[in-house]
Amino acid sequence: MRGTRKHFPHRWAHGPFLACWLSICTASTVFSCPTSCTCNARSLEVDCSGRGLTSVPPDIPQDTRILLLLNNRLGFLPGGSFSNLSSLHRLDLSNNFLDQLPSQLFGDTGNLTEVRLRNNSIRSLDRDFFQGLHLLRRLDLSLNGLSQLPAGLFDELLGLHWLSLRSNRLQNLDRMTFEPLSSLENIQLGDNPWECDCKLRDFKHWMEWFSYRGGKIDELQCTLPKELRGRDIRMVPMEMFSYCSQLEDENSSGPADRPVPPCTKDSPAPSEPEPSPDCPQKQRYRPASVRRAIGTVIIAGVVCGVVCIMMVVAAAYGCIYASLMAKYHRELKKRQPLMGDTEGEQEEQRQISSVA
Repeated sequence: MRGTRKHFPHRWAHGPFLACWLSICTASTVFSCPTSCTCNARSLEVDCSGRGLTSVPPDIPQDTRILLLLNNRLGFLPGGSFSNLSSLHRLDLSNNFLDQLPSQLFGDTGNLTEVRLRNNSIRSLDRDFFQGLHLLRRLDLSLNGLSQLPAGLFDELLGLHWLSLRSNRLQNLDRMTFEPLSSLENIQLGDNPWECDCKLRDFKHWMEWFSYRGGKIDELQCTLPKELRGRDIRMVPMEMFSYCSQLEDENSSGPADRPVPPCTKDSPAPSEPEPSPDCPQKQRYRPASVRRAIGTVIIAGVVCGVVCIMMVVAAAYGCIYASLMAKYHRELKKRQPLMGDTEGEQEEQRQISSVA
């Protein structure tokens, strides 16, 4: 009995080691790593970066939470490439050659919290490309060829906190595209050829509202028009866009309200270099330059100041002249009787000399 009692503790002492060994074997069996990748069974990470891959490995474990495919040669991803990775949280596809991406690429990856598509050749995205990614918090679309963003692209990304659109070909953006991003805290928009015209006016309003509620946004420099080149559109006063309302009024008026021009497209052009009075050339509205406007105000102020000074000097001179003339007339009136007596004495002397 004593030997049996001594033996039982010795048997149960190996139990935890046996369970640990079995769990390790089970984990290694379930989380099998693709041959072209390196894996971390503890963090459920599959690293396939820098392997020269042209397609996604088909044997990625279903429990993968982090998938790194950056620095490869991926040029096309068919729909359903990640359909079996429902546990995926982070996906990095940066530094590849991706161009056309299917709309249902992330159809079955609703647990994604971070997607990186940096430095690819993406020129356009479908409106439903990010459909179903309600948990997405970080999205990197920088260094691509995006020239526009379709309306509704970010409608379902209600939890997005960080967004990068740097170094694309964006010239203007629609305010309605970004209004659903109620959780957005940081957005990067620099290094794009922005045209600071009427099309960007509403987005400027959104940026001011975003900054007011504490959001962070990098510098957005204007490329066009020439008067605003290199300036941050947030520092451009809204008065610069006052001409936009005039353009909207003209565009909203129907053809019946507009005067019919006397000359048509088929009429011959006038031979004179000056435009004909019957066919006046329509002037294009251009935003005034802030620098020129300030210079004009300064010059006008200086001119007005000089004119006021001259008027004050002239008024003072007139007052002095009037006072001197009044004083002269008073002195003249005082001397008139004396001058009369002198003339009388001279007349008497003349009469006496004539009698003598």
